[in-house]
Amino acid sequence: MKTVRKIIEIDEELCDGCGNCVPGCAEGALQIIDGKARVVSDRYCDGLGACIGECPTGALRIIEREAEAFDKESVSKYLTGKESDMGDTIDTLHCGCPSTTIQTFETLTSCQEANRPADIMEIGSKSSLTHWPVQIRLVPANAPFLKGSNLLILADCTAVAFPTLHRDLLKGKVVMMGCPKFDDVQDYIRKFADVFRTADIKSVTTVVMEVPCCSGLPMIVKKGMEAAGKEIPMEEVVLSTRGTILKHS
Repeated sequence: MKTVRKIIEIDEELCDGCGNCVPGCAEGALQIIDGKARVVSDRYCDGLGACIGECPTGALRIIEREAEAFDKESVSKYLTGKESDMGDTIDTLHCGCPSTTIQTFETLTSCQEANRPADIMEIGSKSSLTHWPVQIRLVPANAPFLKGSNLLILADCTAVAFPTLHRDLLKGKVVMMGCPKFDDVQDYIRKFADVFRTADIKSVTTVVMEVPCCSGLPMIVKKGMEAAGKEIPMEEVVLSTRGTILKHS
């Protein structure tokens, strides 16, 4: 049934086909088709405009027009179908950037790990990363690896400062990382809100440096929870510039 409601409109002259808006839409309503962003179906677009902040050219805006009603059930079936089709990977966006290809890495069982041939270069340096991408702006809210996960949100510099990050913080968690100083705060809040609405996150751990520019990240995450109407157990870790844990609460 059609009704007059808010919905996304895309200016094709302004759209350069970069694909930034696609992962910004948790409902999967946007795709790059013939080099331009398109609304796949009106019923998949909730009209809230979470994708707008991802567009570098201003090609997206909210308008009111006659359109099919937003249908959550159809969105759920659509996203489930996309996930079953993609297996462990999702095709790279049409912009061609390899960093937009979603990947889930194999996790070895304890038996497989014990029987794997040792490599002297690997001893003490095993990666605990289970997926790709990791940047906050590139991880779509409907990424399969996010579902039911324990989420680790890192300020970029912490990965360099903390020498045993993979062993002590990343193991058993899904990671998203970015810089709260240089990236857009409102974009981060919208992205986390979409993640918390969509992915049934079990817990959140934020890791920041002791420097002032990092301190806003936990608050950004909390505002994302508030926008999503969620209360998720959250821990905060603060590191010194020498890589020691100053606070873990």
